[in-house]
Amino acid sequence: MTPNLIVQKFGGTSLANIERIQAVANLIEKSIQDGKEVVAVVSAMAGETQRLIDLAKEIQSEPDPREYDALISSGEQVSVALLAMALKERNFLSKSYTAFQLGLKTDQIHGKARINSIDTSVLEKDIKKGIVPVITGFQGINESGDITTLGRGGSDTSAVALAVALKADECQIYTDVDGVYTTDPRVYDKAKKIDKLCFEEMLELSGLGAKVLQIRSVEFASKFNMPIRVLSSFEPGGGTLINNEDKNLENALISGITYTKNDSKLIIRNVPDLPGIAAKILSPISKEGIEVDVIVQNVAEDKTTDFTFTVKDEDADKAAKILNNLSDELGGGNVELAKEISKVSVVGVGMKSHAGVATKMFSALAEKNINIDMISTSEIKISVVVSRDNAEDAVKALHDVFELD
Repeated sequence: MTPNLIVQKFGGTSLANIERIQAVANLIEKSIQDGKEVVAVVSAMAGETQRLIDLAKEIQSEPDPREYDALISSGEQVSVALLAMALKERNFLSKSYTAFQLGLKTDQIHGKARINSIDTSVLEKDIKKGIVPVITGFQGINESGDITTLGRGGSDTSAVALAVALKADECQIYTDVDGVYTTDPRVYDKAKKIDKLCFEEMLELSGLGAKVLQIRSVEFASKFNMPIRVLSSFEPGGGTLINNEDKNLENALISGITYTKNDSKLIIRNVPDLPGIAAKILSPISKEGIEVDVIVQNVAEDKTTDFTFTVKDEDADKAAKILNNLSDELGGGNVELAKEISKVSVVGVGMKSHAGVATKMFSALAEKNINIDMISTSEIKISVVVSRDNAEDAVKALHDVFELD
């Protein structure tokens, strides 16, 4: 570990305009004055990536993947140059770098590339000279020498990967919120900032709809035990620290509550209850790149089964079409599609050592007359599928019953 070295990532809202870029330069200056060595990773300015996406789609409805990545990665080059200029204006040595210049190598997949290696030799020399490197997030370069992008929120992953490669003390993710909350404060004003989470909890929260961190960045940090701190670039504070240290399990039952707003439920009725039926149903869904989430299979006395699962709204019609074709082939019945559903989840490492969480959860929902369609569990998570109209009421009821305020 390199003492006093931190990697600071700044998202698009933190860099929305020149005034915000100057504010980010002030934050970096403050960290240096506090005795830290800083490597900055930046996203494109707010709205810039979407502007580039819209331009591409005016030319091609399905843009060529190679050219698309070359285009949408260009926004970060503007941000790094402007931030490096702002730091130089404050009499700091600073250099901007693209992933190409650093040799941040990825696999060949455009749009969702994964990082294979990072050459840190240039950065290490700069740091020794007192230079503040400012690096483009979200992008890499593949073996063919083409620019690749890491997917939405990929700058978080860039920052964590660089922190790991440089053996930094901590990776700090600056956003427009001052940390991770017990639930979305826009949904419930009693939501409270969480001071500390373990990686396991943050992985569940990110995967279940919490938008503060990209899930791949948390997976990367967990794998290499790199502490992440979520901070606000708009107001001071200690943020939320995410690391590998378990909290006192006796004190922390539930850490957070999430919900989704873009799920749909599909049911294929009366298919034969035979070995391999689930694989036959889900295989063509998977081949179309459709991700399946919660699954429930009900077996009737007549040896048939109703097979139910959830997908994202944007995949629902395609999945329903596949099931309709499949039902005839399998000798099944009707296919039903319900789009107005949400998945509400409670997450907490304390579930490992406490019984009765599910009972408490289900009782709280029953008291609010909220019907549960489906249930899914893991060691530290319970998720229920409810009507979308009831989702926010469910979040509030659970937040209250588990006393998270």
